[in-house]
Amino acid sequence: MDTVNITMEKLRAQCLSRGASGIQGLARFFRRLDKDSSRSLDAGELRQGLGQLGLEVGKAEAEALCKRWDRDGSGTLDLEEFLRALRPPMSQAREAVIAAAFAKLDQNGDGVVTMDDLRGVYSGQAHPKVQSGEWSEDEALHQFLDNFDTSEKDGQVTLAEFQDYYSGLSASVDTDAEFVAMVSSAWHL
Repeated sequence: MDTVNITMEKLRAQCLSRGASGIQGLARFFRRLDKDSSRSLDAGELRQGLGQLGLEVGKAEAEALCKRWDRDGSGTLDLEEFLRALRPPMSQAREAVIAAAFAKLDQNGDGVVTMDDLRGVYSGQAHPKVQSGEWSEDEALHQFLDNFDTSEKDGQVTLAEFQDYYSGLSASVDTDAEFVAMVSSAWHL
């Protein structure tokens, strides 16, 4: 395992040792390090933050961490990119139930969930804001879809975005059986 992966594993272990709020607490910590409020950290800010957590890394290693997890090619590490990297990998059982839930939503099977797909499986009629007249049912569906639309708010959710959403939740559920039961119940699988 290379030094970047070793550092990530140490940081992940440190977060998980803090319980379910460990990754959230780390997100707050990194937001404090983001001095210019850019919602991203350059290698220097990242290095300083890791040092404050007791993980001393060199300049080259901090740059390698940024590069490894920089999905958008900005040259800096977006907080969401970093937190996504920290989440533990999911088991096959967890990935399978997430894929089954996605397939249920993806009514036309094109690999993307849209508002049209949602209309076939989800009703916004019971939403309190729809019942009060504040929102239309389409607005409720749009808000629901936005929960999973993690990369670009483009009104389309890919399987990767759906998995990103559930990977955060997965990190706080101890066993595969609990996670599978929770997702199966939520989506009536």
